[in-house]
Amino acid sequence: MSCFSHPDRHKVAVFVRDGLLPIELGIAHRLFGQARSLDGELLYDVVTCTLKPGAVRTDIDVTIDVVNGPDALGEADTVVIPASDDDYEPLDRVMNPDLAAALKRIRPTARIASICTGSFVLAAAGLLDGLCATTHWRSVEQFRALYPKVRLDPDVLYTDAGRILTSAGVASGIDLCLHMIRSDYGSAVANEVARGTVVSPHREGGQAQFIARPVPEIQASSTGKAREWALGHLDQPLTIADLAAVESVSIRTFTRRFRQEVGTSPLQWLNEQRVERARALLEETDLTIDHVATRSGFGTAASMRQHLHAVLLVSPSAYRATFRGSSTACG
Repeated sequence: MSCFSHPDRHKVAVFVRDGLLPIELGIAHRLFGQARSLDGELLYDVVTCTLKPGAVRTDIDVTIDVVNGPDALGEADTVVIPASDDDYEPLDRVMNPDLAAALKRIRPTARIASICTGSFVLAAAGLLDGLCATTHWRSVEQFRALYPKVRLDPDVLYTDAGRILTSAGVASGIDLCLHMIRSDYGSAVANEVARGTVVSPHREGGQAQFIARPVPEIQASSTGKAREWALGHLDQPLTIADLAAVESVSIRTFTRRFRQEVGTSPLQWLNEQRVERARALLEETDLTIDHVATRSGFGTAASMRQHLHAVLLVSPSAYRATFRGSSTACG
C-alpha cells in the first residue's frame, strides 16, 4: 500500500532521524502543504518517514510518532532531509548501513533537498561530490574536512544544482522550499504560500534569491493612489512629478510622505517594481529581451541588464535560463 494518499500530486517525503529539529519538519509540511493551483487544488502530497517507524527523538522534550518507513523514499518525487542534532558532531565519513540502504531507495529522477546540516547526509552518500553546496555556518570547517570533494559555499542561503539542493540554517529552509515551489508551479503559487505563512518570498542574503517579490497590496495612504497608478504605467517614462500630480501635492511633500510610508524613495521604488515586472516577463513569457525591457519600463536591453544584474547578479538571459531548466552556479 502506498504511503501517499494522492498519487496524482507531486509526492514529497520528509525523511527524519533521531535528533530531529521539529521546526524543520514543520517548514516542509507547512510550505508544500499550502501550495494550491489557481483552481484551489492542493499540489503536493507530503508525508514523513524514517528508518524504523515509531518514536523519533527530537532536540527538544518531545518525540514524534512516524508511521512511514523508508519505503516512502522510493515513491517520492522530492525527498527533503532535515537536520539532526547528531549532525553537529560528525566523527567520520562512514555512513550508517541502514541509512545508506534507505537512500538507495530514492529514484534517480527524484529531487533531493537538505535543510541545514542535513547536507552531511547527502555528502556522506556521495551525492554532493563535485557540486556546489552549503550547510550551517557552525559546521563549515567540519564539513570541509570530511568532504573535500564538495564545493562548499558557506555564504549563500541555498544552492540548486538541479536534482540536488541544499540550504544553510533553519530559516533558509523556508527560502529553499519556496524556491522549489516556485520552480515547480511558478511565482504566483510561491507568493501565495509565502503570504499564507507570513514570510517574505524574497530574502536578501549571500546570493540573490530567485523568488519573485509580490507587490504589496495598496493600503489607504497619502501615496497609495500614485503607486497603484504607477504600476499600471510602468512601461512609460515616469517622474516624481508625475506621481505627485496623481496625489495633487508638491514634489517635496510627495517625496517626504512616500519615504515615510514605503521606506524608500519614489525612484528606487519604481526601479524595484520594474525589476519585478521584468522578472515576471522573463519567467512567464517568450518575449525577446528588448520587448521585456520596453514593457517593464527600462527602455533598452542595456538598461534592464544593468538593473537586473545589480539586484540578481545575473543577466536577463541567464535569469530566464534558470527557470527553463538550468542549474544555479556556485556562489
